[in-house]
Amino acid sequence: MMTEPTRIPPRDDRGTQPAPWRRPRVVLWTAAGVVTLGFLVALEIVARGYGFSGPITEQSREVIFAPESGPLLYGGLALTMVVLTWRQRLIALGVAAGVDIVFFLVRWALDADMNFGNGALWVVLGVAVLGLTRRTGHERTLLLKGTGLGLLLVAGHKTGDTWLLITSKTRATVLDAYVAAADHALADPSWLVGRFLNATAPVSTGILHVVYGQLPLAAALVGLYQLRRVAVERRFPAHHLVRTFLMIGLLGPAIYMIFPVVGPVFAYGTDGGAWATANLWPDTLPPVTDPRPIPFDGITPRNCMPSLHTAWAVTLFVHSRDGSRAMRWAGTFWLVGTLTATLGFGYHYGADLLAGVVFALTIETAMRCSAHGWDRAGVRLVALGTTVFGALLASYRWLPTEMAARPWLFGPLLLLVTGAVIYAYVRTARAARERVREPKPEVPGQRPAPEAEEPAEPAEPADAAGAAGAATAGTGTTTGTGTTGESGATDAKPELV
Repeated sequence: MMTEPTRIPPRDDRGTQPAPWRRPRVVLWTAAGVVTLGFLVALEIVARGYGFSGPITEQSREVIFAPESGPLLYGGLALTMVVLTWRQRLIALGVAAGVDIVFFLVRWALDADMNFGNGALWVVLGVAVLGLTRRTGHERTLLLKGTGLGLLLVAGHKTGDTWLLITSKTRATVLDAYVAAADHALADPSWLVGRFLNATAPVSTGILHVVYGQLPLAAALVGLYQLRRVAVERRFPAHHLVRTFLMIGLLGPAIYMIFPVVGPVFAYGTDGGAWATANLWPDTLPPVTDPRPIPFDGITPRNCMPSLHTAWAVTLFVHSRDGSRAMRWAGTFWLVGTLTATLGFGYHYGADLLAGVVFALTIETAMRCSAHGWDRAGVRLVALGTTVFGALLASYRWLPTEMAARPWLFGPLLLLVTGAVIYAYVRTARAARERVREPKPEVPGQRPAPEAEEPAEPAEPADAAGAAGAATAGTGTTTGTGTTGESGATDAKPELV
């Protein structure tokens, strides 16, 4: 008995199946771009109101003038080049180096400020121009995504600098006394680790300064590892480290405005100068008294609560788990080193390290769910992390003396709620990973459907012979028979070209 032929949806002009997911993703990317641009414009206007330039101006001037950070611009170029072939990468690097040499010679002749990186920015912008003028369809989108990723790395750094200046100008007082009192419940880890580093200097401090300062470089290496197949597959993975890294940098400074803290080395140490409460850190613990806001200068950034270095290091650690053994060890080393440096250099208290861990895992879960789809476990974890983070900030602000008076109660409680978020994240992430890896259920009479995470698209249109063969396979030759013409074979479905 003849069966009804399998109907194949019409193909688009590139010879592939129509992608219903393409339009929502384009809308999402467009909306994200508009929101990002609006945020940068708003930040530029606020910065101008306080008498300094914002992120748009700072990044635009680096097209011609000496950049603030050459390695940062070349890091942005490296992220952009993940969409290029190896031949195109070599050409891009050569052009960037050539432009930098020309700029170097001109600046040397004019006795101007010397730095490098303009060439990298020129090439990133050139990739955008190439995508807009010489590419169409998916290839144009891919090149523009690569350009956006490279520019966002630089813009994120500029945005963070602008945020920090705004916090120092708008927050005349800081809440270090509250966090220092609450930190008694954790046995004052900043004072403890600070004394340890003083005793083991300069070896320990030299290593930790490198670890602390090169965290963006370590993150860029992990990000490049995750994006290493973009040039081959012609698509970005649904979720990667750079997405979470940028979102942490975007949202974190907003918390600085709510809870301004400068850190023990400034509030209780020599780096605070005349504004420091006393020269206590790290040799003498601050007294537990009724805490009050401390007036502080208009220069030092209020960038302590939460610890974004901790949040970034946690994110780096999480994403390094899927790499090689060397990468996993490196991720662990950078996490431990960053936590030690933030405490031992007096930049953070133990209380804001806990807040940074919760902050990072909550954002990481939200970003992963936005890429792979929201489920009940993801929603619960984001709600739990948000609640715990809010409770930590509220307890530091309104219960610091009670926490200092009862460390036997509040110390374990702080560790317990933070551990609960970590445990929930591990379980949720493990379940999500297994769900992505498990095979899709087969439908009788059909081949398993491709994974719906983000279908890969061919880099070039299929050749004429392949398209003709697929069209022949999808027409009248499949009226209930297999590809060999045997009657009764119901599992025949044309292969996608």
